[in-house]
Amino acid sequence: HVIHKLAFYYIYLFSFLPGLPKAAVISQLQALKGSAGLWAFGCTANDIIYITLPLYHSSGALLGIGGCIELGATCVLKKKFSASQFWNDCRKYNVTVFQYIGELCRYLCKQPKREGEKDHQVRLAVGNGIRSDVWREFLDRFGNIKMCELYGATEGNICFMNHTGKIGSVGRTNFFYKLLFTFDLVKYDFQKDEPIRNEQGWCLHVKKGEPGLLISRVNEKNPFFGYAGSKKHTEKKLLCDVFKKGDVYFNTGDLMVQDQDNFLYFWDRIGDTFRWKGENVATTEVADVIGMLDFIQETNAYGVTVRDYEGKAGMASIILKPNKSLDLEKVYEQVVTFLPAYACPRFLRIQEKMETTGTFKLQKFQLVEEGFNPLKISDPLYFMDNLKKSFVPLTKELYNQIMLGEVKL
Repeated sequence: HVIHKLAFYYIYLFSFLPGLPKAAVISQLQALKGSAGLWAFGCTANDIIYITLPLYHSSGALLGIGGCIELGATCVLKKKFSASQFWNDCRKYNVTVFQYIGELCRYLCKQPKREGEKDHQVRLAVGNGIRSDVWREFLDRFGNIKMCELYGATEGNICFMNHTGKIGSVGRTNFFYKLLFTFDLVKYDFQKDEPIRNEQGWCLHVKKGEPGLLISRVNEKNPFFGYAGSKKHTEKKLLCDVFKKGDVYFNTGDLMVQDQDNFLYFWDRIGDTFRWKGENVATTEVADVIGMLDFIQETNAYGVTVRDYEGKAGMASIILKPNKSLDLEKVYEQVVTFLPAYACPRFLRIQEKMETTGTFKLQKFQLVEEGFNPLKISDPLYFMDNLKKSFVPLTKELYNQIMLGEVKL
């Protein structure tokens, strides 16, 4: 029991916020739980598991390497992920299972189509963060591979696992699951950046189908060990007196939705959600809609501060596909057709390259800080013009008009 509480090692977590990374304490117990993930999805000692993820993250280290050791399975360890060599490697090494991050699958779908793409022995893919549209395209293109989507945080005390293959879901809860993990989805105030509490000071449950902040009860069965040498960061991740005096919950920082059949879906990160015109905007939804256009390669959506406006206005940084040109009228038509008015990005930024983390997550902090000022940004900038039904170049003159309130957003 004591050994389970001892630190196995530390994983340094980078965030979109400024400052040094935090060292999450990974206990012996967490290491054992993580290494059981592949087994829980049905992997065996006979599987050959392909890992291309960085080992300084828990997915590659605990679930991947730890899982292979726990099973006694063969591990094919790639120094660096290569979309062009991926399926060749799978055929060469007779891979039966691979680990993914959602972006990895999207990169594979973006590769030019080749003959024999379904000619492989891969039966399972285990990972997290794959979008529903990419999930469908991946299966149509590469064959009958069971996608084992999961949810978990490196330092967290809760996880979900999708055993049914329900597209888009991270898992399903039931009575027995609730016995193992006491979790709740609670209402969240995006302006105050904190859970909503009633007059008695208690948090409020959300209804099914409504996004809520995922919190998980901290107890002896599911402890939270926090961050090494940082009491401040550790306490910041805990919510106290949530539903009754003295209870403690881990704040995942993630918004989830639970449907009528008890399937759970990741909705967005709190830090990636912004409020505009009194409404909450999910950046993933905005990015997905713009990404549907055939000339768009990559989209990174976020909110930017505009003088004299409450909340944040939507902005999207995009990369064009090679040899494709930007059609500003089509972008306008796309967002007004598929997004609510409050979620339509007011600004566009065209980039040649986007910064990502080691697990292919798009960096937002720098973009948010830079905003939409053409005096500071050399990339092409555009503004949503509802009269012209198009995005128009964001000139210095137009920028000044926006800042003076002469042009309404």
